[in-house]
Amino acid sequence: MIAIRNLEFSYPTGNFHLNIPGFSVARHEKVAVIGPSGTGKTTLLNLIAGIRVPKQGSIRVQDMSVEQLNDSQRRQFRITNIGFVFQDFELLDYLNVYDNILHPYRITKALQLTLSVKDYARKLAGEMGIGDKLQRRADDLSQGERQRAAICRALLPRPTLILADEATGNLDPENKDRILDLLFRAVEEHDTTLLAVTHDYELLNKFDRTIDFRDFRKAEN
Repeated sequence: MIAIRNLEFSYPTGNFHLNIPGFSVARHEKVAVIGPSGTGKTTLLNLIAGIRVPKQGSIRVQDMSVEQLNDSQRRQFRITNIGFVFQDFELLDYLNVYDNILHPYRITKALQLTLSVKDYARKLAGEMGIGDKLQRRADDLSQGERQRAAICRALLPRPTLILADEATGNLDPENKDRILDLLFRAVEEHDTTLLAVTHDYELLNKFDRTIDFRDFRKAEN
C-alpha cells in the first residue's frame, strides 16, 4: 500500500530535516507510528497524502508515485483515496456537523453525493456518539466531539488508506477504544489500510505493528 525509498524533506526555514531510507506498509495493515514530538511523524503523513512534496526520494501509494503528481492531481488522489484525520481536525466552524462530514463530496466532482452517502454519514455519526449533534455548528462542539466529527468525515468516502494524526488524542478512555474499534472495522470491511500517529502507548497492542520514529534518527547518526 505504501512504499517509501530514500526520502528527504526539509522546510524552507529552520533546521528540521527528515531522512527515511525505507518505509513500507502492507495492504490491510494497521500500523502505529510513535516517537517524540518534532521528529517528523505528522510531516510523514503529509508527504504520503501529497500535502507536502519531498526534496528527493519516492513515495508510492497504491502503485501511484505521489511525488510525481502535480498539485491538482495530488489533491484529486488524496480526496478519492485517502481518509485523513488531522490533528487540528480541519473542520469548518461556520458549518454544522452534518455538512462538515459531507464536505469532501461538495468540493470535488470525483465523489458523488447520493442518498446512500447521506445515510452512511448519519450512521457513522451515530456510531461515533454524535448522531444527536448533526445540526450543531462545529464551533459549538467539545474537542472530543470535533475529533469524532473529523473521523466521520475521513471514513465517509470509504478510503483505501486512512491516515490518522492523533485520532484519539482528545478522547476519554471509553471513547478511545470505541473510535479505534471503528477505525479497525473500516480496515476489515472496506479493504482499507490504517497508518496512525499516536502518543497513546496503551493502545499499541491493538495494532499489527509499531514504527518508532527514533529509529530513523538513529539511522541518520
